[in-house]
Amino acid sequence: MQYISAPWRGPYVRTVHKTTGCVFCRARKSEDDREMFVLYRDSLGFVILNKYPYVPGHLMVAPCRHLASFERSDEKLSCELADLLKMSLRVLKKAYHPQGFNIGMNLGRSAGAGVVDHYHIHVVPRWAGDSNFMPIFANTKIVLEDLMTTFDRLSPLFEREARRR
Repeated sequence: MQYISAPWRGPYVRTVHKTTGCVFCRARKSEDDREMFVLYRDSLGFVILNKYPYVPGHLMVAPCRHLASFERSDEKLSCELADLLKMSLRVLKKAYHPQGFNIGMNLGRSAGAGVVDHYHIHVVPRWAGDSNFMPIFANTKIVLEDLMTTFDRLSPLFEREARRR
């Protein structure tokens, strides 16, 4: 098996079994957006990088309230999250020039949700040929950009978008 260095994963590996509670609520309560990879906050929702991205720029839009059920969100919250989704698409288009996007929610463990009790919307920029054989044949995933680089690339673009609101 080939080994590929990924030192930024060290903190996760050392703490994965020690963390308790909701990752989204922890990020929402934190005052250090850079440490938690929170790109943008609003009164009802926020945008956060996925710590285990499929590709650079994989982010999530989540409500501030701890809600498992999307269909129980009121109209004001749904509209705010839709606005954050639109903002995220504009920012990702400027930063990465993707050829497309995957956008969706995994609601419930059987649907693939890693966090089942706080719904969130995945926003994944995509390019032709961005998937390869490595995860299947080599049990290895290659991500071309570390999370701090992604954060530093996207954060100023979210700030500019926020000023336009």
